[in-house]
Amino acid sequence: MSNYPLLSLAIWIPIFAGFAVLATGSDRNAPLARMLALLGALAAFAVTIPLWTGFDVSNGGMQFVELRSWIIPFNINYHLGVDGISMLFVVLNAFITVIVVAAGWEVIENRVAQYNAAFLIMSGLMNGIFTSLDGILFYVFFEASLIPMYLIIGVWGGPNRVYAAFKFFLYTLLGSLLFLVALMYLFIQSGGSFSILDWHQLPLSLNAQIWLFLAFLVAFAVKVPMWPVHTWLPDAHVEAPTGGSIVLAAIALKLGAYGFLRFSLPIAPDASHELSGLVIALSLIAVVYIGFVALVQADMKKLVAYSSIAHMGFVTLGFFMFSPMGIEGALIQMVSHGFVSGAMFFCIGVMYDRVHSRQIADYGGVVNTMPKFAALFMLFSMANAGLPATSGFVGEFMVILGAVKFNFWVAFAAASSMVVGAAYTLWMYKRVVFGEVANEHVAELNDVNLREFTILAVLAICTLWMGLYPQPFTEVMHASVGDLLRHVAISKIQ
Repeated sequence: MSNYPLLSLAIWIPIFAGFAVLATGSDRNAPLARMLALLGALAAFAVTIPLWTGFDVSNGGMQFVELRSWIIPFNINYHLGVDGISMLFVVLNAFITVIVVAAGWEVIENRVAQYNAAFLIMSGLMNGIFTSLDGILFYVFFEASLIPMYLIIGVWGGPNRVYAAFKFFLYTLLGSLLFLVALMYLFIQSGGSFSILDWHQLPLSLNAQIWLFLAFLVAFAVKVPMWPVHTWLPDAHVEAPTGGSIVLAAIALKLGAYGFLRFSLPIAPDASHELSGLVIALSLIAVVYIGFVALVQADMKKLVAYSSIAHMGFVTLGFFMFSPMGIEGALIQMVSHGFVSGAMFFCIGVMYDRVHSRQIADYGGVVNTMPKFAALFMLFSMANAGLPATSGFVGEFMVILGAVKFNFWVAFAAASSMVVGAAYTLWMYKRVVFGEVANEHVAELNDVNLREFTILAVLAICTLWMGLYPQPFTEVMHASVGDLLRHVAISKIQ
């Protein structure tokens, strides 16, 4: 299968499918738009499966590479490839796109074609980010992916959707401007190359590395998001439709974390060591402080949004301890968070579609009227709290093990925060699901239908599979993580 342009197919099938869905026009053709969107998402997911099955786990370098000239005068190439770090996110992105199209099947009634097209096009653009090996190509995909999410929040969001959409767009766009300056500097220093792999070999001074690292930090910290540039995320989640929240949490937050591994660590390894304390401090603030912020939330979506910031704090913490256990644990946490946070937002969406409220106080006793839903919601809540045998445990446990070897007190702070995570998740679940039926709205609830049950069951299988048998995920990334750490250990200072 390596002779086929699988990466190009993973990028362009959903994009062309999105334009085909747009061509269906008005909502009179909504059934056709939904069907085309689902077929496009399934086709895009299907072409990513050979990436995993055909991946050589012993090879830490780039695989499935595609290289063609693009803008010849500036030496800009259409250069794609995946290693053990990026391949899983291409598959995860395509999988989540199928989930999102199915999640909006009955719920979205206005501008159906445009809604589904936005998700398909965004899916292709984000696959472009994960596969790009040319700096300008990466930047084009990186910036273009903002547009569909901006429209998803601004058109199909809640009452304050315009404010949330503008805040999301401005935060992420302003963060990317310094990133562009860094790319131009690297182009000059490399003698006119935009190849990211060439940039990894540049012998840069410590001072240059520090400035580059800070430029990357601003761009990627906003995307993660890290404290204190995290405030756009709760607003975006609260106002976004269910599908938007799922993609935002499951995939979009991973783009910043991925940027650290593709740019910050390999291009500025000495600066990464020099400034690791700063990133670890910011990560611990996210893990501990944001956990307490989540504890006082009255809105379910906002609570899960803050929990996402705390979980992503484990990711950046794992990266900057420079150990195989830490980085692999962080990558596992990224994939797991895609399953668990996506499921949590879908569960909240299921209740919102029936009651039209996200306030915890408006619920109570849901288990009495929605027993199937309550059982599945409990599984995902347990995974969000890091219960052993769920995917939520594996990544965080690996990061904490790596932290023990790095610094006991860092490990202690990170491990203690898991108690807070269990507290806010289980307290929310208790107030929403357990007890007597709280009001007539809860009394009239219907349990999940076949479509909703299927989506939740698939996500439950993924959550348990990764929690009980994580080896298929860890063995893919092991060689690439080893190569990255060996590269970062070698000084690039002239």
